[in-house]
Amino acid sequence: MKLITEEISTVKFITEGKGAKKKMYIEGVFLQGDIKNRNGRMYPVGTLSKEVGRYNESFVKKGRALGELGHPDGPTVNLDRVSHKIVSLTQEGNNFKGKAQLLDTPMGKIAKSLIGEGVTLGVSSRGVGSLKEDRNGCKVVGEDFMLATAADIVADPSAPDAFVSGIMEGKEWVWEGGILREHQATITKKRINTLVDQGRLEEHKLGLFTNFLSNL
Repeated sequence: MKLITEEISTVKFITEGKGAKKKMYIEGVFLQGDIKNRNGRMYPVGTLSKEVGRYNESFVKKGRALGELGHPDGPTVNLDRVSHKIVSLTQEGNNFKGKAQLLDTPMGKIAKSLIGEGVTLGVSSRGVGSLKEDRNGCKVVGEDFMLATAADIVADPSAPDAFVSGIMEGKEWVWEGGILREHQATITKKRINTLVDQGRLEEHKLGLFTNFLSNL
C-alpha cells in the first residue's frame, strides 16, 4: 500500500457567526471519483463511497476528523500540527463535498492569517492504498484504500510570499506561540536578510516557509 495524496484548489473559505462566536470554515469538493486526475490516478466512486462511510462513522461523527497545514510525509495525523477539524463529508454524484472548521491551534492560526493576507489555499486528501494500472495507463486506486484525512490545507505558490512578508513585518501570527516560535522566527528573519543580500531570496522562499512549519 502506498501513501496517496490528491490536491484540489477550488475550495472557498467562509466565516459564520459574529464576535466571540465567529468561526472560519473551508468548504468545497474534497474528493472526486470516476475521473482521471492530474496525477494520472482514478478513484472508483464505489471505493470512495465505502471509505467515506467508514471515515464519517469513525472520525467525523466522533469529532476526530482532523487535518494538518502543509504536506505531511506519512499517513499519520500529527496532533501538534493540526489546523482544522472536518465537520461534514457528503457524496454529491461522483464528488464528495466537505466542510472543515479552522481551529485556534498554532497551525490553524497561521492558516487563518494566510487567508487574511489574501493567500489562496487548497486542500489535499491523504490516504493509503494499492494502485493498479489499467490498459489506458491510468492508475486505479484499489478497494483497500483508507483515508488518513479527507483534507490537509495546502498552499499555492503565493503562500511563501505572504509568509516572508509576515516574518519581516513582525506579524502577530509569526511570533505568537512561545519561545520556540520566536526563536524560529528570528532565525528565519536572519536567513531572509542573508538571501536578500545574496540576491537569492526568490528561489528559497518555498524552502523557508516549509522549514518554518516543520520546526514549530
